[in-house]
Amino acid sequence: MSVSKSKVTNSLLKSEKKSLFRFLALYAALSFIIIFVSATYYYQSQEKLMLAEQRATLSKYAYIQTKRLKVLHHFFDERREYPRDSRFKSAIYDLEFIQIFSLLDNDEVHFDEGIYITDGHIHFVKNLDDFYLGTKYLVIEVEDDGIWRSVIWKHIVGYGLFSFFFFMVFGLYLAKLFLKPMRDSIVLLDRFIKDTTHELNTPLSAILANIEMMDKKVMVDKNITKLNRITIAATTVSLLYKDLTYLTLEQEQKNEDETIEMKALIHDRAEYFNILAQSKHLECRLNLEEATLYADRRKITRVIDNLISNAIKYNKRNGLIEITLSQGELHIRDTGIGINEEKIPFMFDRYLRFNDTEGGFGVGLSIVKRILDEYHISIDVQSKEGEGTTMVLRW
Repeated sequence: MSVSKSKVTNSLLKSEKKSLFRFLALYAALSFIIIFVSATYYYQSQEKLMLAEQRATLSKYAYIQTKRLKVLHHFFDERREYPRDSRFKSAIYDLEFIQIFSLLDNDEVHFDEGIYITDGHIHFVKNLDDFYLGTKYLVIEVEDDGIWRSVIWKHIVGYGLFSFFFFMVFGLYLAKLFLKPMRDSIVLLDRFIKDTTHELNTPLSAILANIEMMDKKVMVDKNITKLNRITIAATTVSLLYKDLTYLTLEQEQKNEDETIEMKALIHDRAEYFNILAQSKHLECRLNLEEATLYADRRKITRVIDNLISNAIKYNKRNGLIEITLSQGELHIRDTGIGINEEKIPFMFDRYLRFNDTEGGFGVGLSIVKRILDEYHISIDVQSKEGEGTTMVLRW
């Protein structure tokens, strides 16, 4: 049986798209970090290379200036003009790092570094062996034209964008490769659900029809008990069948919205599940006021059925189900096992089940959320483990 690309399949693949987006977001962040670290390392290495190239030139300037200081030192009585050069500027400091004389544009000197960049200038610090004019440190300064920096940034931006694009294409390929098993599983599960729904139709219809035709008045109590058990089982399977039918067929049908009398609908659905609730000795309290909702009756029935069914399924024996209705608001409360607060945001995910002891495909609450979102009805889940759950619908 072929599986068509229906709304079902498309909605199923939303989880795949979310996983793909999250993976790519994380992958992009890691790629950016790698590129950033590589760019930083590249920038620093190129800066060191540039300074290494400048060192030779500045060392030559320092040698020239040292010779001039030597001459000035020996002929200080005859001339006292500090030697200058159009190619560089310089300064001299004594053993205590105190400035003797300076022509520098930037007087911030790092004596512990041999060569460095500061505020658009390159400084070269020369440690003199001879104290000419009391000088221990000679500082040579030249302007940093910044050409090397522009070239480096062009390389970083160019290669960085190319690398990021390459990483993202490769990441997209990896993501699709890794997510393919999930896609195949979803499609396979879709096919199984359609086949199961098709096969359930005839026997389930026969069971329900025969149950309705049986006359309990002529039965002994023992047979009535057995019939009630059959009815409970058939009701459970019927609910599952309706969910599967909705997923595979009905949700693609055009809506037939109408004004729904919610009090009558809820009362009818509570009666439908009455025998199922009695099997667990549950008390069902109905506090129903008149209320209306403009929507498709078929879809709203699916919502009510799933919420009441869950309140029964996950309740404790001799527990309580309380349904309260007012205009614009519906509360369905049970005294069941409850849900861990951390898991509440994920309880509407399709095929996700939090209790392996109960049957089902894990599609009921997914259907509920989809229908409620379609009609802009909010659902608030209040639950505590061991105490029960309250579902609050507002429209």
